[in-house]
Amino acid sequence: MILSKIPTSGSNIPPLGIPSPGLPTPSSNVALRILRALASLKLTLVLIILLLAGVLIIYYTHTRFVWALAVPFIGFAINLAATVLTNPVFRRQMALLIFHLALIAIAVLIALDWLTYLKGRIEIVEGETFTGQTMSEESGPLHNRRLGKLQLTNENFTVNYTNTDGRLRRTDTRNQVAWVAPDGRSGRSVIGDQEPLLLGGYRFYTTTNKGFAPIFSWRPADGSAEKIGAVHLPSFPRDYLQQKNEWKPPGSSTSVWILLQMEEEIFSRDKPSELRVPDKHKIVVRLNAPQGDNDQRWELKPGDSVPLPDGVLTYQELRKWMGYDVSYNFTLPWLLAASVLAVLSMAWHFWRKFSARPWNPSSGNPNSGNTNAENPGPEHFQQAAADTTADEPGK
Repeated sequence: MILSKIPTSGSNIPPLGIPSPGLPTPSSNVALRILRALASLKLTLVLIILLLAGVLIIYYTHTRFVWALAVPFIGFAINLAATVLTNPVFRRQMALLIFHLALIAIAVLIALDWLTYLKGRIEIVEGETFTGQTMSEESGPLHNRRLGKLQLTNENFTVNYTNTDGRLRRTDTRNQVAWVAPDGRSGRSVIGDQEPLLLGGYRFYTTTNKGFAPIFSWRPADGSAEKIGAVHLPSFPRDYLQQKNEWKPPGSSTSVWILLQMEEEIFSRDKPSELRVPDKHKIVVRLNAPQGDNDQRWELKPGDSVPLPDGVLTYQELRKWMGYDVSYNFTLPWLLAASVLAVLSMAWHFWRKFSARPWNPSSGNPNSGNTNAENPGPEHFQQAAADTTADEPGK
């Protein structure tokens, strides 16, 4: 018996593990060389170095140079895809194939996240409607901004506190909002720090940043239409000793200094409390006079007015404002799905690899007949070698 020769690594194995119908063409050879170059570990090392450099650039420069992270992740996706195409083992082990496809999806999704994300911060007074203008904002270069196509009205909110051991602790925030989606749908929702409003692909979260806002009406001296403005005072109770701000009435060139003086305690010292507008308070308005003159100062109650050089300022009421974090990230559910798929496929791979299976599955079956003929063991190969030696000339 003559044993057939097993092909070695130097044999002409068809590319991609697929039998070739004929001789390879020059174009197929070029494509295969390109794929193998893209699948090389050297390229993987270069991409790792680029990713580390991108992280350091963003960390130390405090910039959002998203391409420094997006490009390496796109490169990882290409590198993994080329590896899957050029390595036949992935067509023999389905679990490994699914795992690497999940890794490719994760790399692509992370790159898309950096290119299309948006993060912003807004503040809305009770009764005010947000129409797209943020206080601060950063976004990826491919983000299609649609904040101006939706509306969000802060109807009212409550923030509950407990006062134990002399320390004020916030427990929960409940914010009732009315909204209009970009497609015209409208409704009302109650949101909080952990319960966002999903509107037009954007997520709106309440934050710990909130405070008071005096509302003023402004009548310009030129007789133009009256305007309403709100002064957002610093966050309360975090900055309860700094409830002041500088402000210019809408359309005015005059800058005034606004101070809130509360004449009662907002929070109880011995029982749960809720953030509320103080019933007893006054607003101090100060006009910085030219050098050499005395500053002008007024203490206002709701309905009081003060004359300014270019109009009349009237204090109307005190409201609360709420700070929101707004974000856009359409890749989150897809990233979760791809990550779960990667974990499950790898678990499947190791389960198949380390599960206990007999070397000869038919050896324990009494009805299997001659198992050595179907599943040859070591004795079979030894007998075959002996027969081969006996058949050779001169032996």
